[in-house]
Amino acid sequence: MSLAHLRAQMTRRKPLGEVEDEAAADEQLSRSLGLWQLTAIGVGGIIGAGIFTLAGAVAHSVTGPSVLISFLIAGVASAAAALCYAEFAGMVPKAGSAYTYGYVSLGEIAGWFIGWDLLLEYVAVAAVVAIGVSGYFKFLLEQVDITLPDWMLGAAGTGEGHVVDVFAMLFCLGTAWLLSRGIRSVGRFETVAVGIKVALVVLIIVLGVFHIDSANYTPYFPFGTGAVWTGAATVFFAVFGYDAMSTAAEESTEGKKHLPKAIIYSLAIAMVLYVLATLVLTGMQKYTEISPTSGFSTAFESVGQPGVANIIAVGAIVGIVTVVLTFMLGVTRVWFAMSRDGLLPAWFAKTHPVRKVPTRVTWIVGIGSALMAGLLDITVVAELTNIGILMAFIVVSVAVIVLRRTRPDEPREFRLPFMPVVPLIGIGFSLYLIWSLPWETWARFVIWLVAGLLVYFGYSRTHSELERGRRATAEGPASS
Repeated sequence: MSLAHLRAQMTRRKPLGEVEDEAAADEQLSRSLGLWQLTAIGVGGIIGAGIFTLAGAVAHSVTGPSVLISFLIAGVASAAAALCYAEFAGMVPKAGSAYTYGYVSLGEIAGWFIGWDLLLEYVAVAAVVAIGVSGYFKFLLEQVDITLPDWMLGAAGTGEGHVVDVFAMLFCLGTAWLLSRGIRSVGRFETVAVGIKVALVVLIIVLGVFHIDSANYTPYFPFGTGAVWTGAATVFFAVFGYDAMSTAAEESTEGKKHLPKAIIYSLAIAMVLYVLATLVLTGMQKYTEISPTSGFSTAFESVGQPGVANIIAVGAIVGIVTVVLTFMLGVTRVWFAMSRDGLLPAWFAKTHPVRKVPTRVTWIVGIGSALMAGLLDITVVAELTNIGILMAFIVVSVAVIVLRRTRPDEPREFRLPFMPVVPLIGIGFSLYLIWSLPWETWARFVIWLVAGLLVYFGYSRTHSELERGRRATAEGPASS
């Protein structure tokens, strides 16, 4: 094979018109999600472990009270990327999100890498959030004097006698079961659960503000001002749930119209709640006393409100489960889209004949996330998720600039303002946050990408639907 042909394979783009084509009957998804169900899925993906678990963990050992600034930095970067996602969502309402956007605008190898990247990152997000759910579940058991063996309460190295986090594994498997029931059931569950979660966060803010002690905000930068960037890189996964929501584009009743609005609405709602909640948390307790696993419950317990603490723990479990659901939904749809395009075996793209969901990949993802949640430390998994999502944000931000230049007249339901300033802001913030992550995270990420290269050159480039189409065209005259 010539170098020119190889380059042509890697840079070929999926035509926008082909993206809009209907798939085969056994590779179609059910369309049943409206605007507010999509928004609920987005909010469900953003608000969860970030407030209930990670905010406390980062405040305790990374930033102190300045965790609020970390969330604001992450929010600015996320908002810039969200506007890019919104423009793409209004043009390409198909499953796959950043993978599909990259394939259409930057070419096959870029689409492949971001898709391969998201397979790992979304599974890791589901795992880290399940670990957060487990922390609150264990808090509840302690309140009713239920003692369980140490070996089942956490991954090895996270506590004395810990071997595996059984509860986190069960949450992942239970979520896979719910996803396998069909997207209509998922949409209904998300809408109700997100309503409960938002009400809970509002309750936390309203009740917690009366227990704020301004002395707890001093010192505001106990680990130095540079720590807020490390904190922002760590909490970043808590502010991009709309990315996973956009993978459900093909299951929306009016994707081009509803997806851009749902992306913007979900991020706006989440950021307001994040800012107020972190302000309350760091004001209620000294950062050194904040629990890294069940921050708000222990904060209310410390001010003599054990009843509120228990309500928070129950609500946190419901709320955090929606995040597991959103990201597990995301990874299954990216996997489904890549398989339908021929970059992964078509066996994975088959949907259930009645429920019209990709049940095969759903259960594979459920088992994979369960193993990760049960056996790994939450900080390691959180850092692993962030580098991949930041890479996805960079790809989408670059892609939206490219497509504006190459397809300026293409109809867009939403056009992001201040082009190209907004995507460049997203790229700049994302690069800086990536640089703030530890080298071990980079090493794991590079190993995963190298594995992806082997899969692409060993299988994907020759099985791609675009490659099959090229061959059919080339062989056409000879066979006639």
